Amino acid sequence: MNQLQLFLPCAAGVEDLLLPEVLRITGLPPGCATKQRGGVAVRTSWSHAMLLNLYSRLAQRVLVLLSYTEYRSEQDLYRAASEVEWERWFTPKESIKIAVTAQHSPLTSLNFAALKVKDAVCDRFRVAANGVRPDVNTQWPDARIYVHLTTDSCSLYLDTSGEPLFKRGWREDKGDAPLKETLAAAMIAASGWAEGEDDLLPLYDPCCGSGTVLIEAAQIACNIAAGSRRRFAFEKYLPFRRADWDAMKREAADAEVVREPGQKPIIFGSDVSHRMVDFAQRNAERAGVADVIEFRGGDALQRMPPVDEPGVMMLNPPYGERIDVAGVAGVEQQARFGARELAQTDEGVDFFNQLSAHWKKNYANWTAWVLTPDLKLPGKMRLKESRRVPMWNGPIECRMFRFDMVKGSARTK
Repeated sequence: MNQLQLFLPCAAGVEDLLLPEVLRITGLPPGCATKQRGGVAVRTSWSHAMLLNLYSRLAQRVLVLLSYTEYRSEQDLYRAASEVEWERWFTPKESIKIAVTAQHSPLTSLNFAALKVKDAVCDRFRVAANGVRPDVNTQWPDARIYVHLTTDSCSLYLDTSGEPLFKRGWREDKGDAPLKETLAAAMIAASGWAEGEDDLLPLYDPCCGSGTVLIEAAQIACNIAAGSRRRFAFEKYLPFRRADWDAMKREAADAEVVREPGQKPIIFGSDVSHRMVDFAQRNAERAGVADVIEFRGGDALQRMPPVDEPGVMMLNPPYGERIDVAGVAGVEQQARFGARELAQTDEGVDFFNQLSAHWKKNYANWTAWVLTPDLKLPGKMRLKESRRVPMWNGPIECRMFRFDMVKGSARTK
């Protein structure tokens, strides 16, 4: 278990951020990890697989590559899966689920491909465990097996995470189309907010929703491990050793930064929906950072800076594709921004004009980072971005724009 090939998938556009995170968590030299399309591959140990689950904020899962072969038919998939020593990883008491993804595969049915892999796993256990085979559970499996097919290659992975890693274990209250925690962490990493050697700058989200961006930032500021409040699939696998895992979690807990009594918060959030503010507050309590963030209700076009000194704004305003392709986004936007600023809008143009005017008047010397799929957003805000970072929110191509606010600096059309 000391020579494993792991693959950590991530959202498209996050690979450059995930690679240094993997090296930082594992302490491995750069040559041990490589950036690939849609994730990072790393050659390392079982203990590092557990550490990556515990600490990674950017990866979607931690997968163990167990087989890589060429194939031409479903029978080749059966053969490849039959040769994997599944009995080294889990027992037939654990339920399984097979998931297949493909890029330009010549096979006509991915469901049939999944069935052949399932048959191979079960047949292998019948031989290895005296006729006993694992059950299939498509809802809550103990062991998830991922099959990735290209034109001619088949990769078989065992998932060590279970539920995807964006499920940190603290978000129970959420609105419609919430931002995934992994993408919120990618926004923070791309901004460089947490990388300074000096004290962290104030951070403010004027459209905070259920608080995802701010809670991620607060946990980073307090050095709270991303997976410290959840369980993982590897805890049911045969290589798992409870004593080793408990020691890792104790070390993570001992490294957490405890705030001094009376210390003022540096992370702030507001939302026009008081219901969302309540959600955010409860989520922050479960995440262990309720005393680090100050939440308030308020219209994004009226809220003044939460502190006197300049800071960083970071927000992900709602947009149509996040809510419904059929166009019910206006309802959600009214819940998040209030009806007044949307009454005269044309696809949000007036709102963003008003927002940029408010920022230029009241947020001089602040930096604003806005994640949006609208590539024309700088024009709508009449601002010139100083940086744009490509990022994907699921299937939606987005840009994270950086605006350096200078009082009265509107961009002429």
